[in-house]
Amino acid sequence: MNKKVLFITQSAVIAALYVVLTFVSSAMGLASGAIQVRLSELLTVLPYFTPAAIPGLTIGCLLANLLTGCAGLDICFGTIATLIGAIGAYLLRKYKWLVPIPAILSNALIVPWVLQTAYGVPDSYIYLMATVGIGEIISAGVLGTLTLNLLNRHRSTIFGAQE
Repeated sequence: MNKKVLFITQSAVIAALYVVLTFVSSAMGLASGAIQVRLSELLTVLPYFTPAAIPGLTIGCLLANLLTGCAGLDICFGTIATLIGAIGAYLLRKYKWLVPIPAILSNALIVPWVLQTAYGVPDSYIYLMATVGIGEIISAGVLGTLTLNLLNRHRSTIFGAQE
């Protein structure tokens, strides 16, 4: 199979999954606010399997934020947080248990500022770091690690042969 076609296809599927899971989280009231558990963040472990997950997650986050009506700062900096997390996950792929950490940290550090600046959330930055961090630990840490372990059993079938 053509490597470029595989890369683009994987990126597109990951972006679409991110959007769908964000909508599911939003419908359940989990995707925004001080305490957020975006189910889509469990996908932030996918750079462990393929570098195509980096643009897939970034584009998926951008589209999800646009389609759910986020503020401009959220669209921009929320997407940057996801990009940082995806790149970090890819760089840590040799240490499977560390893969979720970049997404947890980037979101826990950036999203509180976005909540305060774009949405006027009056809570303290430290409080918002804790609440966003807890949501990320649940979605990227716990659910992401479970996803990573489940997918790892079938990695060559799902992601193809990786270099």
